[in-house]
Amino acid sequence: MNPLSVPDSPRASVSEDRPARTDFLAYNPPTIGDAERAEVMDTLQSPWVTTGPKTHAFEGALKDYLQAPGVVALNSCTAGLHVALVALGVGPGDEVIVPSMTFCATANVVEHVGAKPVLVDVSPDSLTLSPEAVRAAITPRTKVLLPVHYAGHPAAMDELDALAEEHGLAVLEDAAHAIPTHYKGRLVGSRANLAAFSFYATKNLTTIEGGCVTGDPALVEKCRIIGHHGMNRDAWKRFDRSGSWYYEVVLPGFKYNMTDVQASIGLQQLKRLEAFQRRRREVVARYAAGFADLAALQLPVELPWAESSWHLYVLRLRPELLRIDRNAFIDELKARNIGTSVHYLPVHMHPFYRDKYGYLPEALPVAADAYSRMLSVPLHPGLTDEDVDDVIHAVRRLVLANLA
Repeated sequence: MNPLSVPDSPRASVSEDRPARTDFLAYNPPTIGDAERAEVMDTLQSPWVTTGPKTHAFEGALKDYLQAPGVVALNSCTAGLHVALVALGVGPGDEVIVPSMTFCATANVVEHVGAKPVLVDVSPDSLTLSPEAVRAAITPRTKVLLPVHYAGHPAAMDELDALAEEHGLAVLEDAAHAIPTHYKGRLVGSRANLAAFSFYATKNLTTIEGGCVTGDPALVEKCRIIGHHGMNRDAWKRFDRSGSWYYEVVLPGFKYNMTDVQASIGLQQLKRLEAFQRRRREVVARYAAGFADLAALQLPVELPWAESSWHLYVLRLRPELLRIDRNAFIDELKARNIGTSVHYLPVHMHPFYRDKYGYLPEALPVAADAYSRMLSVPLHPGLTDEDVDDVIHAVRRLVLANLA
C-alpha cells in the first residue's frame, strides 16, 4: 500500500484551533519493551555478554529476515562500511562516489581507507544518489559506487548497477535507513553485493548501537575477520568448551564486533519489526493526509517501484510561498513542544570536505537546496494518533500564519 494515497483521510479530525501541546514530543526515541529487557537480563546472567551465541543467533535471524546470502553483526553501520571498503580492496589512489545528502560517516570511512570520496548530487524527488551525476563523476580511479537509501527510500539501483557493470565498479549500499526497504519487490540486503545496516538508537530496529553487513558469504566472512582484529573465524569461541585457546591473526583488523547484550535487544526488536512498520506507515498516512492541502510544503515521496522503510519523514518548505525560513520554523515548532531534526547538512558543506576539496555549496545544487528548506518531524512506532495530530496541527498553524 502506498501511504501517500489513503482514502479515509484523517485530515478533518485535526482542528485548526486545537490546544497547544503542553509536554515536549521527543523527535525519535527508541521503542524498547519488556521483551528486550528480559532478553538482556538473560544475557547478563549467562556466561556470555560479548560476542557469542546470541550474536550468532541474531545474525541467523537477520539472514532469514533479509533473505541475505550472508550476514555479520558489528558495532555500527560505520564499522560495516569501513570493513566493507577494506574487504573490497579500496585504498590510496582510489575514488568512491558518495551522495552529498547523507550522514558524514558515509564519506568519513572513505577517508579512513585513504581513498577519495567523490561527492555528487542527488535526485530531486527521493534525494537518493543521482545516476546522471554518477555517470559524470566516474573516472579511471573510481572503484566503488556507494548509494545511500535516504530516509528509507531505495536508490535507483538498476541504473546504478548498469553504470557499475559498464565501468567494472563494485557497489556498496549504505542501508543505514533501509530495514525494511524494498526495491522493485526485493528487500535491500538480499543481494550479493555488500550492504551495511545501522541499528542505532533512532533506527527502525535498534540494538542501541550496532549494525551489520550483508552480501556474498565469502566477502561477508572477510568483513567478519577484518572487524574482529583480523582473527580467524572461530576466535570468539576460544573461551567456550567447544573451542580452542589457539587463534591466528591473518590481517591487521579492527575492534568492531557486536556484543551479546546488543544482540539480545536486536533479537526481540526483529520479532516486533513488522508491527513497528505497520505503525510507521499509519503515521505516514496521517501526515500525508494532514499536509496534503498545504502548497507551501513539499512532502516526501514513495516512487511506484519503491517500498520505503519510512525511517524519516522529511518535509521541505517552499520559501517562495512563506514568510518564515527553515531555522525559524524549527524554533517555532520547538516552542510548541514539537521535536524535530535536519537530515542532513550535505557532506560537501561540512568544513573538512569543503576546505580539503574546495566545494562550494552551489556545486551540488539539489542537495544544497534541499538542506536549506528541510526538517524531519517525529516518526516512530511509539507515536499515538494524538501525538501525530499535535504535529500536524503545529505545522499547519505555522504554515497558515506565515503564507507569503
